[in-house]
Amino acid sequence: MAWRGVVVVLVLALLSAAGYWFLRPYLEPPPPPPPPVLKAAPEKKGPEFPIGTDAKPLPKLGESDPLLREQIAGLVDPRTVAKFFNLEDGIRRAVATVDNLSREHLARQVNVAQPIGGQFLVSGKDDTLAIGPKNAARYNLFVSAVELVDTQKAVAAYEYLYPLFQQAFVELGYPDGYFNDRLVEVIDHLLEAPEPKGPVKLVVPKVLYQFADPDLEILSSGQKIMIRVGPENEARLKAKLKEIRAAVVAASKPPR
Repeated sequence: MAWRGVVVVLVLALLSAAGYWFLRPYLEPPPPPPPPVLKAAPEKKGPEFPIGTDAKPLPKLGESDPLLREQIAGLVDPRTVAKFFNLEDGIRRAVATVDNLSREHLARQVNVAQPIGGQFLVSGKDDTLAIGPKNAARYNLFVSAVELVDTQKAVAAYEYLYPLFQQAFVELGYPDGYFNDRLVEVIDHLLEAPEPKGPVKLVVPKVLYQFADPDLEILSSGQKIMIRVGPENEARLKAKLKEIRAAVVAASKPPR
């Protein structure tokens, strides 16, 4: 059952696959942005959603990749794993990806997700340029994989694996932070993503596609991804995120 603990975090990390290079037309992309400047979490008396863990043996964080690969392979077909994930230093990548989903940029060099693949489909041109109505189909396999996650079993194993995620979060630049709080915070942020009605219009001011609506263009990387997967997929993902959030919060308890 331990493999399912990884899923709680990777459900969010997988969202990054939905939008990675999504706004790239058929030109060479610019160099990847530098890593985001990380800010220390504000001081607080203790975690809002504490996860209590038993003192069970776990590999060292830097040696956890083989176990992570084995556990993820128990979730889906290995070919699907290879399609969606970069599991080199996987736990650190997963934690960094989750943290970046509420920020402006999703740093390429720490992303646990592979590009979703397929051609980005648009319709119209100039003032009518928009995300194509068939583009959402690119994400159907990924959304279905998310929906198949057994949430209750995932959260139970997440408690077991939590020390590794917490260690990676501290290393990321949050010595006083608590990763489970950050996880819940990011879920809430994604659930607040807008749900545009009608075609989502685009512009191409230079090389990359951008949202024509400035209110959409200023959204975080994660909220933009929620819009890009299309309204039906966004609704399905939000339903699963609500389920995960409820289970994570219900499992929160003081550490032993």
